[in-house]
Amino acid sequence: MIITDQQAPVCSLTHAVWRKSSRSGGEQGQCVEVADLTGSLYGGIAVRDSKNPDGPALLFASSVFAAFITGTRSGGLTV
Repeated sequence: MIITDQQAPVCSLTHAVWRKSSRSGGEQGQCVEVADLTGSLYGGIAVRDSKNPDGPALLFASSVFAAFITGTRSGGLTV
């Protein structure tokens, strides 16, 4: 699978190691998976829907993803 847009470099996720979020819905199928790509040419974090592993993935710079996690843990992000 190749992910690309006008802003980001081409990034193959074929060999990415995905892990399921510990906060996902589990049995209800509401799960997201993340892959750490910091050691790759892209150097960021990928996020995908675990129900659709061959579908699209969102790519984030490591600093942006870290800010998201910090905001979520602190309660600064609400739905």
